[in-house]
Amino acid sequence: MRLQALRAKGSLTPTRLYLLRHGQVADGHTHLYHGNNDIELSPQGIKQLEQAGAQLQDVELAGVYASDLSRAVQGAEIICRGREIKPRTLPEFREIHFGVWEGLSFQEIAEQYPDHLQARFQDLANFRIPEGESLMDLKARALPALQGLIEAHYEQAFLLVAHAGLNRVILSEALGLSLQNLFRLDQNYGCLNIIDYFPDMAVVRMVNGGVNGSK
Repeated sequence: MRLQALRAKGSLTPTRLYLLRHGQVADGHTHLYHGNNDIELSPQGIKQLEQAGAQLQDVELAGVYASDLSRAVQGAEIICRGREIKPRTLPEFREIHFGVWEGLSFQEIAEQYPDHLQARFQDLANFRIPEGESLMDLKARALPALQGLIEAHYEQAFLLVAHAGLNRVILSEALGLSLQNLFRLDQNYGCLNIIDYFPDMAVVRMVNGGVNGSK
């Protein structure tokens, strides 16, 4: 149904997405690239999601979702405390697969794979990390799954706990930004983003918000 028809009917209630990044990962891993590596939250990361849960305690949620990686699942379980819903995990919302970069620091990547870094900086959207994914690959697997949730929760609110790269892809799509500008969007550990989806457009209400601002 088009926006004009909805206006005529007086129905302009959006479908609202509360988009969280997982909390800080286990000590010793915060500076490493763990796209698909399954790393749990640190005590600080748990605290960050508990703060987010308290911030959202009065928000009625029709569903809570997460990637199937432990750091996101733990966050979704914390959000569901005191609610009569359980989180549903979807592998489509995993972080980008860093391939041969998985588990390395930026310095190690620069030393071991300098040509990869140069190629990625030149074409951020399309460069596919060897044995991994490109941002376009991530977009292709995640956005159809998100669209399914938007349709399933029409005019309702739902929450997704995911990852910095994936969140940036979702926000870029909502804002109409090229993926080449992806890193202009900050995503701290435990941060909250809010996006309202109308039939003809998305409105981003909050980016990188929250109660702690911790990186």
